[in-house]
This record gives sequence, structure tokens and C-alpha cells, in this order.
Amino acid sequence: MVGFSRPGGTGPHGHSGQGGPGVADGAPRTPACAPRLVLGLGLRRGTPAAELLRAADAALAAHGLDRTAVALVATLDGKLFEPGLQAAARELGVPLTGHPAAVLAAAQVPGGSARVAAAVGTPSVAEAAALVSAGPGARLLAPRTATAAATAALAAPPAAPTAPPPGGQQVNRQPDLRHHGDAEVRSAGLVDLAVNVRTGTPPPWLHAHLAATLADLAAYPDGTAARAAVAARHGRPVEEVLLTAGAAEAFVLLARVLRPRRATVVHPQFTEPEAALRDAGHPVHRVLLTPEHGFRLRPGAVPEDADLVVVGNPTNPTSILHPAAALAELARPGRTLVVDEAFIDTDPGERQSLAAVRDLPGEVVVLRSLTKTWGLAGLRIGYLLAPAPLVAALAAAQPLWPVSTPALAAAEICSAPAALAEADRAARTTAAHRDHLLAGLATVPGLRVHGAPASSFVLVHLPGATAVRTRLREVGYAVRRGDTFPGLGPDWLRIAVRDPATTDAFLAALHQAL
Repeated sequence: MVGFSRPGGTGPHGHSGQGGPGVADGAPRTPACAPRLVLGLGLRRGTPAAELLRAADAALAAHGLDRTAVALVATLDGKLFEPGLQAAARELGVPLTGHPAAVLAAAQVPGGSARVAAAVGTPSVAEAAALVSAGPGARLLAPRTATAAATAALAAPPAAPTAPPPGGQQVNRQPDLRHHGDAEVRSAGLVDLAVNVRTGTPPPWLHAHLAATLADLAAYPDGTAARAAVAARHGRPVEEVLLTAGAAEAFVLLARVLRPRRATVVHPQFTEPEAALRDAGHPVHRVLLTPEHGFRLRPGAVPEDADLVVVGNPTNPTSILHPAAALAELARPGRTLVVDEAFIDTDPGERQSLAAVRDLPGEVVVLRSLTKTWGLAGLRIGYLLAPAPLVAALAAAQPLWPVSTPALAAAEICSAPAALAEADRAARTTAAHRDHLLAGLATVPGLRVHGAPASSFVLVHLPGATAVRTRLREVGYAVRRGDTFPGLGPDWLRIAVRDPATTDAFLAALHQAL
């Protein structure tokens, strides 16, 4: 959620009193007992704050209210970073939240615009956003109020809002891009189905190899051998390989070096790419894949003018493996296509990888990680494959010696033929264990898996998932919440693939939690 706090106990400018800014003496006042309302706003791009506030004031005045009645502003998530909208929320002194189009489309609103319905899925963004944010049982106070470029609607919650569950995020707020699965297992004693690292790793031979490097810690790291090993593995020149402190560092480097006019991230997916781009000051356009289409990338989904496109394969959290040919069609002259293949080694044979492909138009960047298969999250080692000029530019943005000696040793040995053979065997075992999990999930009432999972985790839709997740924690199981991924909501959970015995015990706990 993008939030703007009201100074403690005062109005939007720090003064006390019932009247909000722009409310003249004698204008409507909000009774002290009035419920706190959700203000839904629909807007065109570039709409100034003044026009949004005019629409809001008109909606409030129709009910004898002023701006102090507003507790929250809600809209379509694609409009959250509109400067006028953010300024209006600051003027009102309340938080700002956004919802995916698919969520708004599910809200029942009267009348509205056919043009808006065709573009977004709901005939009124203002009314749908207000109702969704106000929660189940909310009611609209009146039909929306419209100006030339904005609409406003008010919704009242059925009762005082309740606090979110411990460690939880309020329903449908702007996703927390910095939340990751490790946050689910910081409590001791939980069986971990929230983090996608393969259990029983690192294997003993890798542990011993890393331990042997400790004798070399007095010397500065030298990545020559590791870089050559990664290049040989993928059949690329060493100039096209950049070793990084995990794939996450690569996202930060790309955000700092590239200057996209229209950065586009395909969601739901790992949230660090978008977070890194926003931290670097780049606006981000989201392409939301839908469960109705199995979270598959459809032709034309990515805007033609996007000059930076980021997509995962297999995608976290959906577990969908996109065909390499479909991703290759996204390559364009003048476009940088970034494919996050952190989980590609969970697919036997890595059939859909673009890591060895060098003849596509534009710049194609492939990111890989050793974290998941080899259990090296704490070591921070990954790498990037891209055209040599881009690799050189990214390397220039790295600090000196960015990858430690043990991490370099891991990159080298995990690129060797014996390690690759072991990784492929692990992928086949994971596939069998995933089938076992899917068979068990098929017996859970109300639970649905969209698409064909192909990685070491499964995304499920389960009404009431927030409460189920809490009850699972109470009986010792941690699963990954889904509402921090753009395009998903509180009724989604990601479940890691584990061995059949662990899966069976989890499934029993899940039935109990329901």
C-alpha cells in the first residue's frame, strides 16, 4: 500500500477541527458519530489533484459531509502512481490503496460506463474500488459523482474495520513488494512450505567444497574460473557472463543502469524487479496475467512500446512454465527483455530456457540463481547472461569484489557436468513430489489450482485463505501468503513441494484447518 499518514489527531495540515482544507465556514460538517468512509476515485491519466478533490467534495457534500469523513482513498492499482492522485491523498491526509482490475470486475456496481467496462472490466472504477476496500457487506452511499476527468464514490463499511491478522496485510491493499517467503518461517518450530529452497541442501559434497575455501579468505576474490565455468555451461563467451550476489543484485543493477521509457513487469511474479525499478525512480507498467487463462502469457499482453520487459520462467508464484518460443516473441530491436530463470533448473532438461540463445533481436538478459536447487540462499550467488556491452555496463555499476570466494567456488562447481546431472535428477524427483501434492490438493474442498504447475511450488486459490494460513501456523505449518504479489489477493497461497511424507502430514493439517 502507498500510505500517507495524517498527523496525529489533527487535520491534513496539522491543524485541528472538523473542517478539511477547502471547506468554507457554513459548509457541510461531518458529525462526530459519522462512519469513516472509503472514497473511490476513477481518473484519466494526468488528472490533477484539484479535479480529483472537486469530485470528492461534490460526493461528500451530497451527503452533508466534509473531507474528514474519508478514511481511505481507493482506485485501480494501475493508477496508484499518478501524481495527481498521490497529491490528492496527501491533501486528504489518508492512505491510498489500489486493486487489480480482476478484483474490481468482481464487484457489483450499478450502471456505469461501457467504455470503462471494456477497458478495465468494471463499469465504474470509483464505485468498485470503494466497495472492495470497504469490505464484505459494504454499501454505496449514492451513485458516483463525475467531473470531466474523474469520478468519485463513497462506500461505508458494515462495521468498524478489524485489525489484520498477526503478521498479515490488510485485504487488497497495494502489495508489499518487499515481503518474501522467509518472513513466514521466522518463528521457530514451523514446517517450512513457504520458502522454495530444496530441502536437504546444500548436499554434503558441496558443503565440504565450500568449507575448504575458508582457507583462502585472506586473498581477494578472483572470479575468472567461475565466470569461465558458467560461460562453458551455457555455450557463451565469458564476456556475456556477469556473476552477482544473488539474482536480486542483478535486478538492482539493471534498474540503475538502464533508462527505460516504459518499464513493464509481467505479474504475478517475484516482486524484487518492480521494487528495484521503483527505487531507481522508474515508473512501472504492470501486465497482469489471469487465472482464467492459467496465468499464461497471451499474445499482445505486453505493450508494443515497452522498452524493458521483465518476466519469470517458471514464474514465481504461479509455477507456470512459459514456452521459450512465446518469450522469444517478446524480443524487439530497442527493447531489453529480462527473463528471470531462477527456477528453470526445477524443470527437467531446462527445455524452455533462453540461457543459450544469442540471436534474438534487441537485448535479451537471462538471470539465474544457485539458491533454490543447491540451498545457498545465505551465500548469495547468481549470474546474468546478456550481450557483452550490457554486461560491461552492469559490471561497471557493481562494487569491487561483489561476489565472495565461497560463492565463486559454488558457481564454478555447480556448473560442472556432475552437478548438472544431480540437479536434473533433483528436478525429476521434485516433479514426482509435485504430482503427489497436486493429487492431495485435489481432495481439498473449495481449493483450486489454475494452470499446470511446473516448478517446486504450487499456487492455490482458497476462499478464506488468510484465516486458513493462520490456523495452519497454529498447528505448525508455514505457507506463503499470496496477497503481496500484484494481481493476486488474500485468497491465494503458495505451497512449496516437499517429500510425500511431509506433504501428507501437511494435507491432513490443511483439512483440519478448513
